[in-house]
Amino acid sequence: MTVEITWWGHATCTVADSGVRVLTDPLFARRLAHLRRRRGAVPPPEAAEADAVLVSHLHSDHLHLPSLGRLAPGTRLIVPRGAPRAVPALRRLSGRGLCVTEVGAGDEVRVKDLVVRAVPALHDGRRLPFGPHRAPALGYVVTGEARTYFAGDTGLFDDMADAVGAVDVALLPVGGWGPFLGHGHLDARRAAQALARLGPGAAVPVHYGTYWPIGMDGIRPHEFHAPGDEFVRHAARLAPEVAVHRLGHGESVRPQDRR
Repeated sequence: MTVEITWWGHATCTVADSGVRVLTDPLFARRLAHLRRRRGAVPPPEAAEADAVLVSHLHSDHLHLPSLGRLAPGTRLIVPRGAPRAVPALRRLSGRGLCVTEVGAGDEVRVKDLVVRAVPALHDGRRLPFGPHRAPALGYVVTGEARTYFAGDTGLFDDMADAVGAVDVALLPVGGWGPFLGHGHLDARRAAQALARLGPGAAVPVHYGTYWPIGMDGIRPHEFHAPGDEFVRHAARLAPEVAVHRLGHGESVRPQDRR
């Protein structure tokens, strides 16, 4: 298995497999509305270099239009079915040379030597705060030399293991961008429970320790700092056979390497 994972912060990762670069939920902003980047530098220009980009759902910290605008013409942009209708600016990106492909759970898209399969997620699919515009939230399994699951943003659901299937690497959200996580999210403990259900060989915790609301640094700060370490601890108890790689911002790992 030869795959390299780079975590740029929040839910933004590069999955490099079979000579193909896949970028997840790119967010390259220092500030987004009421959020500011508290840890890790804004990703460098090479972070936007990708053959394909996966967008898991419509929330602005996952479908961030200025970040998508940094992609090179010809990049394949894979989005939930209905996203261009809910977010018309995606059509303008298509007019600027991005190849926008809409998918639903179960659909597969070939990107050079990789196959990307959309899988369900349990998460709010609305384009907040703009009302009822919505598209289903998704996760993705990227298959090349390895099978890498990018969960996007999701809660636990009963048939998660069957829906995702066998995977080698899981990129799981373990936190958020505020002091409280609502329905449809994984915290460190629930992410470890998901890990036990999925049974991959390796895991990388994401979606924590990057953005935080302005002026709230002193409110439940452990929810910002602690989820990565807590995930490592819970995973050691619930899924001890899985190698967990807790990365710093901009760090990479080849999951077959042991840290």
